[in-house]
Amino acid sequence: MGEEANCIFCKIIRGEIPSNKVYEDDLIYAFLDIGPINPGHTLVIPKQHHVGSSEIGEKIAGRMFRVGSRIGVALKRALDCDGFNLHLADGACAGQVVMHAHLHVVPRGAEDGFRWNWRQQPYASDEERNEINHKIISKLKFD
Repeated sequence: MGEEANCIFCKIIRGEIPSNKVYEDDLIYAFLDIGPINPGHTLVIPKQHHVGSSEIGEKIAGRMFRVGSRIGVALKRALDCDGFNLHLADGACAGQVVMHAHLHVVPRGAEDGFRWNWRQQPYASDEERNEINHKIISKLKFD
């Protein structure tokens, strides 16, 4: 079983750890986060163990975002919130804590007080931006 044996999300999928299930199908499991940013914060995970989003095939990744978006709409209706965030961190340096890919669906209110604290750093020059653009395109692959 490998990594899956000790993975908290795999244990939830197997029913070894209880969760508040929001949605389940053959590929995806969604449940309430036990440490929510706001009430209703839901995690959407693939049933197969994948550490990061780069390991997930298009079918599963597409389903995660489709389900996440629908849950976001349900959160708006059920909780009368103003909007929602879809957030996926890939890797510890990006803020991923549980090493099983997961999509956060966070209900948001205009005055909820939560901020992502993103910074904006301009490119040093148009040349630098163009060089980075070309590097990305040269490595962009689709199966």
